[in-house]
Amino acid sequence: MKVILNQDVKHLGEEGDIKDVATGYARNYLFPRNLAVPCNDMTKAFFDGKRADIEARKDSKRAAAASLREKLEATTVNLVMPAGANGKLYGAVTNQTIVDELNKLGFEIERKRVELPGLTFKSVGKYTVTVHLYEQATASVQIVVEAQPETERSTAPRAERPRRRHEEDDARSEAPDAASEPAVTAEAPASEESDAE
Repeated sequence: MKVILNQDVKHLGEEGDIKDVATGYARNYLFPRNLAVPCNDMTKAFFDGKRADIEARKDSKRAAAASLREKLEATTVNLVMPAGANGKLYGAVTNQTIVDELNKLGFEIERKRVELPGLTFKSVGKYTVTVHLYEQATASVQIVVEAQPETERSTAPRAERPRRRHEEDDARSEAPDAASEPAVTAEAPASEESDAE
């Protein structure tokens, strides 16, 4: 079913775009939320009249993307990760790791827009990632992955290790069992009564 988008729809298109979608998706999601209208002569004519406004909004998005591109390409993201002596990371740097760092620097970037060569970085070094901005505009961001100093790793508090079953059994056997003592004293009077009878 062909529809014309009333506004930008994530992962589908922008306002004024003509898209071919499933009938159920159009009827159950796009139409009730006023995100799209059926594509016919009347709606085409309506959107042709709005074409100048739509293009003006797209131009402003292109300008914002160009500005963001300049800022991103001037930025170097430094990541300090735990690594072995050979420079191999104990974890991996993913696009989510980079998005979190960019958010700390004030950039609002979606995870799916960040493309890493090889999907992850598994060793220290300098890398370049691609950030998809708007339409065909992309930005190249420099990433520097450094090894965490050994002193920081050794002084970092470790999470308490959960006790194993045999350790819990040892701890119970070492502790005096207070519950068993009253049971012995409670049985003693009962035996005296039976002797008296």
